[in-house]
Amino acid sequence: MRRGAAASSNRLQAYRGKRDFGLSPEPAGGQAKKPGSTLVYVIQRHLASHLHYDLRLEEAGVLKSWAIPKTPPEAPGEKRLAVETEDHPLEYASFEGSIPKGEYGAGTVAVWDRGTYDPLETTAAKRIIDIHGRKLKGVYALIKLPVRKGEKDKNWLFFKTGPSPNPRSKPRTP
Repeated sequence: MRRGAAASSNRLQAYRGKRDFGLSPEPAGGQAKKPGSTLVYVIQRHLASHLHYDLRLEEAGVLKSWAIPKTPPEAPGEKRLAVETEDHPLEYASFEGSIPKGEYGAGTVAVWDRGTYDPLETTAAKRIIDIHGRKLKGVYALIKLPVRKGEKDKNWLFFKTGPSPNPRSKPRTP
């Protein structure tokens, strides 16, 4: 196994530990990506115990993931809570289907938006990205919120800051 594949495999430990792949149609992961290809962006509509949207950004061989309790922001000024969840395998970007009752995340998953993104600024507490999706287009920010007493260190704010500095007529397909 290549070094990058081993690192992404370790990053998927929490994801794999929550799922029984004999029961769930979700991908287990492990597929390598072609070097030099564009970075994947996807938002999935997830009707589980409550409706939410899962934002996923390709980073270091996995999909970094955040659950957004409301419809993703399409206009500047709309801000949404984004709760960081476990990393998902790259194959999850195209996953649509039903997760069986009794399994982690039980419910229906459908792609709401997909495309690519360009990272403009990335730190441990901030990601500024240029999204090239079918629905979402433009520069978006993910800002980590300060931890309040009794809360986990997983809350972020997701919002649009403005138009893309490099607009495209249509999104690139990952």
